[in-house]
Amino acid sequence: MKANYGTILMATSAILFAPVAMAQTATPSAPAQTPEASTAQDDFSDQDIQKFAMAMVKLNDIQADATIAAPDKQAQMAAAVQQQGLDPQKFNAIAEAAQSDPALQQKIQSKAAAAQQPAQ
Repeated sequence: MKANYGTILMATSAILFAPVAMAQTATPSAPAQTPEASTAQDDFSDQDIQKFAMAMVKLNDIQADATIAAPDKQAQMAAAVQQQGLDPQKFNAIAEAAQSDPALQQKIQSKAAAAQQPAQ
């Protein structure tokens, strides 16, 4: 389970924080969202999505920190998720839903960007 959790963390980080330019180059004839994808974000509360976004910010910080040894990053990433109040199953569920739901992905990106703004 630990390896699967790490894979989801890394894949999610790459997907959620990829440049939005890819979405802008989609052809106008792209198929509309499926009903299942458009309701995926309804399965998670705003609070869950906020926690997920905050965890993703921390995961990116850990991933980018060259002072942390690679073997230690996995444990710190798992701890960061749990410190935000999410269990691994909920985190993975949100990550998987975001991969197929552009609206949920946008909501997460928006909350993550807000979380990275300095407090005033």
